[in-house]
Amino acid sequence: MFKLTPEQEERAKAVHGSSVVVDTHNDTILHLIRAPPFVGDGTGTLPPRRTLGERSQDGQIDIPRIKEGGVDCLLFAMYVSPLHRGRLRRLLQLLDAFHTELEANPETIALATNHDEIIAAVKAKKIAAVIAIEGGEPLEGDIGALRMAYRLGVRSLTLTHFPRNELGDGSGADSGSHLSEFGREVVGEMNRLGMLVDISHLNETGFWDVMELSEDPVLATHSNCKALCGHHRNLTDDQIKALAEKGGVMNLSFCAGFIKDGVGFGDPESIKKVTIEDWLDHLDHAVGLVGTDHVGLGSDLDGGCGFPGLDDVTKFPDLTRGMIYRGYADHDIKKILGANDLRVFKRVLK
Repeated sequence: MFKLTPEQEERAKAVHGSSVVVDTHNDTILHLIRAPPFVGDGTGTLPPRRTLGERSQDGQIDIPRIKEGGVDCLLFAMYVSPLHRGRLRRLLQLLDAFHTELEANPETIALATNHDEIIAAVKAKKIAAVIAIEGGEPLEGDIGALRMAYRLGVRSLTLTHFPRNELGDGSGADSGSHLSEFGREVVGEMNRLGMLVDISHLNETGFWDVMELSEDPVLATHSNCKALCGHHRNLTDDQIKALAEKGGVMNLSFCAGFIKDGVGFGDPESIKKVTIEDWLDHLDHAVGLVGTDHVGLGSDLDGGCGFPGLDDVTKFPDLTRGMIYRGYADHDIKKILGANDLRVFKRVLK
């Protein structure tokens, strides 16, 4: 672990505390819903595993720990497993769990559907919560479901997860195919509505389709550099450059398996081999390709991700410390911590 001088430590506190810090991906709602996330059709009645408002020793994100980590805006992902028979119903259950948590904590967290609402929440010393869907499965091939999701507050959609769905191939089931006709329709409708198109998990051919189709900047909400770790989830140098040329942002994940080759998600011993220095190597690589205007943070916490030293949301200040250690200027650190994503939010979210 890097060691800073006392002056650098004070600088890190000042930079982190004065930044609007954005995390573009987490899976926390799966841990709060009143049902097991991957069982049957999602109609179980187990009690919630924990709540958002209370500090827990389980999981990686809750409001007290978000505050401790100095994170101001989070995209909460609604992930629906393709195993669910009623995928749209499962999405509604997740949205209900999310809104229930917001209603229980009105003094500390607020729904945000555009840039102005994010800034208003931050000024009110509240956490800005943006709703995302991870994977197009709950749309069930119906563009009307996308429009209704938007009306319910959803502002971001990760087009695929690992498998193929009605929109196209995920990176884990890559046949080399293009987006489907429905996938192309979804991208166009998202542009019209003012939604964030997220290409994390998408296969490479589908990625290039999105680059051609989308009129707006595009996000990778939780991806890393394939040049440093060959996982199929990561982006090539050419993809990173294309994302930046379109005005988008690549948000770096904390998933150890996307950071270092040979690390398994279910293997705690191999995860221990990953350090913040390794994460910073991905940051340096991306910045070396596209500069500091197109990189951000997308933790994927509560999604089986994290590693010693970066294992929950309280550790975000260590990223700031690491950037100072690596020689980044204060204004560039602020961009990476959140200003880059806020720029895209302001442009896209109507």
